[in-house]
Amino acid sequence: MGAFSSLSEKLSHVFSKMKNKGKLTDLEVKQAMREIRIALLEADVNFDVVKKFINTVSEKASGEEILSGLNPTQQVIKIVNEELTALMGGTNSKIEIAPKPPTIILMCGLQGSGKTTMCGKLGFMLKKQGKKPLLVACDIYRPAAIKQLQIVGSNAGVPVFEMGQIDPQKIVKEALKEAEKNQNDIVIVDTAGRLQIDEKLMDEIAGLKKTFNPNEILLVVDSMTGQDAVNVAQKFNEVMDVTGVVLTKLDGDTRGGAALSIRAVTGKPIKFCGIGEKISDLEIFYPDRMASRILGMGDVLTIIEKAQNAYTEKEALEMQKKFKENTFTLDDYLVQFEKMKSMGSMQQMIQMVPGLAQRVKGDIQIDEKQLDRTKAIILSMTKYEREHPDEIKSSNKKRIAAGSGTQIQDVNQLLKQFAQMRDMMNKIQNMGKRGFMGGRFPF
Repeated sequence: MGAFSSLSEKLSHVFSKMKNKGKLTDLEVKQAMREIRIALLEADVNFDVVKKFINTVSEKASGEEILSGLNPTQQVIKIVNEELTALMGGTNSKIEIAPKPPTIILMCGLQGSGKTTMCGKLGFMLKKQGKKPLLVACDIYRPAAIKQLQIVGSNAGVPVFEMGQIDPQKIVKEALKEAEKNQNDIVIVDTAGRLQIDEKLMDEIAGLKKTFNPNEILLVVDSMTGQDAVNVAQKFNEVMDVTGVVLTKLDGDTRGGAALSIRAVTGKPIKFCGIGEKISDLEIFYPDRMASRILGMGDVLTIIEKAQNAYTEKEALEMQKKFKENTFTLDDYLVQFEKMKSMGSMQQMIQMVPGLAQRVKGDIQIDEKQLDRTKAIILSMTKYEREHPDEIKSSNKKRIAAGSGTQIQDVNQLLKQFAQMRDMMNKIQNMGKRGFMGGRFPF
């Protein structure tokens, strides 16, 4: 959510000024719309898109029933939320699966957009969903691209088909034979990229489209390039009639305008967004959830999904049992930290918790290295110490600190946090709670 932190902060400021008023005048709504307009333009949203958005929101927010209603500010926020959602596509757009395998996905984009890496991330996501993907190396002009695809394929645990730097038509034809032989139900083709859009690039991809009739043509664009990303999407779409867009680097220090403009300018949905460097850092793009994050309302559904991916039902129930019986150890604590790390960065998680992003200011950085220090401290303890942390003496703390490359105060802090969390979970259990998020998120 780094892409929207500044916009989110500005919109929150606009709405906070309105919240203290029992009723809103037409003038106050106009002033708020003016500030929202400036915030969107500063976020690098397309000028025409902003103009249309503000006109639509203004028209809906200036009705008598809104201005004189019981909670006019909430009504205005609701309208802005609905229109932001509509601007980004309304509902999420799923991958088009072929009635008869394999499903063919052409990945296209400019060089440097993150296209090859995104092939691996998409393969990894589809594999987790029970599919059997095959990556195909058709970026034949950059020898390093084939090697790069092989590396990301290896990281994703997805096979890569390549035939060197020959005609892409022949490569795809043979790849489809390979997919049939090995029962690969998804074929992801990494096509050639260029530093800029040129006729040869477009002709080559258009040729692949004509010959193989792919189910999806996904355009990968770098959200860090702002309006340039929108222009690239528009040009590719005019020639290729793409089926969807994948935004990369949405976690970076960018203004987010591309995500808010691409659907409106091209008419094509954003299907996925890259939120980090890890092979698992790919999310399905949900316009309603993204709008909610932008407006500081959080994104509880995505947290739940991440938790369900991190914890099996059995693991969650076992952990709850340990809390209930007061047998939760530092080994268990370490397992929970590892699970939390697999769910994404703490900064991302904070953005998804309703209201928390406002309390934790954007300039406060979450120390991700703290998780590694915690692990080092726990692994420096004996098995008995991990199972009986209350019995760790001062002399032992000195040994643990030396073994983990930390200070004694770091050890003390960890033990204090562990005790506090154990007490909190005991209180929750005593209150008869089943655990967070329907029993699937015991931490």
